[in-house]
Amino acid sequence: MRVMLTGAGGMLAKSIAAAWPADSPDELVPVSRRDADLREQDQVRALFARVEPDLVIHAAAKVGGIAANVADPSGFLMDNLRMDANVLDASLQSGVTRFLYFGSSCMYPRDYRQPLVEQDVLAAPLEPTNEGYALAKITSARFCEYVSQQFGHAYRVVIPSNLYGPNDDYSLGHGHLVAATIAKAHAAKTSGAATIDVWGDGSARREFTYVEDLAGWVVEHLPTMAQWPVLMNVGKGEDHSVLDYYRAALRTVGYECELVPDPSKPAGMHQKLMDSTLARSYGWTPGTSLDDGMRTAYARYLDTLS
Repeated sequence: MRVMLTGAGGMLAKSIAAAWPADSPDELVPVSRRDADLREQDQVRALFARVEPDLVIHAAAKVGGIAANVADPSGFLMDNLRMDANVLDASLQSGVTRFLYFGSSCMYPRDYRQPLVEQDVLAAPLEPTNEGYALAKITSARFCEYVSQQFGHAYRVVIPSNLYGPNDDYSLGHGHLVAATIAKAHAAKTSGAATIDVWGDGSARREFTYVEDLAGWVVEHLPTMAQWPVLMNVGKGEDHSVLDYYRAALRTVGYECELVPDPSKPAGMHQKLMDSTLARSYGWTPGTSLDDGMRTAYARYLDTLS
């Protein structure tokens, strides 16, 4: 079996590729922007003709933190819609019957009940700061559901919590929270800064899962994906405040300074903890603690600076 993995340059796809057994009878074919611009239909069709995949793991997406989403909502909507539409359509037209799509906790309503269950998608209005990205993810997830119902294919949607770990994006304009806290804590230590600015009042809570936990589970359980429900949350099962993540980052880099919240900056949803009970019934047991995961992530971050 040939498995095509999109988004090969991203954190999740790199972790999946690293977890793929060297002696696996199935061939993993990672593809990146060098192979095709997934926003271009002709390039995607040509890619599928070359690779001839039996199964597709679609990990490619335009992603970013709050600042990036607020600055470019149209880009986050249309770029993700184009990529997903082209890859999903090419998969269906090529006879691919197994497809794994990665959604996002942004798909869930703003300030809704906690923890969030799969049936809560589209139950109430979305968080405005990342609505474009969320709409693209919801649309593609619905398509997977329709294909599964209409054709009997195993088009499955895994909704991870926020992810962090090796190969994360540490740029402050685009990186997610944990990566940003590590980068800012390291910069403060390097410069001897007395303070670190924090967007929002710091009370917003976020659930983060170590990326290698997710990647390992995907690789191990991929053969049984046809048995999964169409939509399934996959998260750590615990959340922490924004200030807690900054404090963990300071512990990780070995530095102390004052955290200065800025309530004038957008903080997004106050909380979006997911219920991953379904995934646990399919072998999901994330084992990496926040402190351990951040230590590994920081070590890899330092490697990129040397």
